[in-house]
Amino acid sequence: MARGAYSYREDPAVPDFPDDRPLVLFDGDCALCSGSARKILTSDRDGLFRLAPTESPLGRALLAHYGVSPDDPSTMLLIQNGVARERSDAVLAIVAQLPAPYRWASIGRIAPRFIRDRLYDFVARRRRRFPGPTWCARPPAGVDLKDRVLG
Repeated sequence: MARGAYSYREDPAVPDFPDDRPLVLFDGDCALCSGSARKILTSDRDGLFRLAPTESPLGRALLAHYGVSPDDPSTMLLIQNGVARERSDAVLAIVAQLPAPYRWASIGRIAPRFIRDRLYDFVARRRRRFPGPTWCARPPAGVDLKDRVLG
């Protein structure tokens, strides 16, 4: 997955998108992932993050660009400053930029990556077992989706 910063700009298969803020790609067919996306939208009061479901044309193109299968349990990606992060690195980078108490979870960085990623993979492999609604275009209460959700 290692690619140069902003390498997707040179990939004709990736549609143009505003990349001046971090973009979170999430599995919109997964209740756990959709719930996490909604939590980001409602907690991110400053509108730092943009989101795109992996099922969208932009999401599919970015996954392909980074060589990630949409069926891979590590489908959540964070693209920030043109660089993609996945798995536990993505989650920790996201929570570190959210307000407390979510930011406190970034203490997880003290654990070695191989341990964090094993835990991430354990949950990710079971993510579709979580009950609840999957992604839809309805915004969470009090959140304007304009310029926040792409794809």
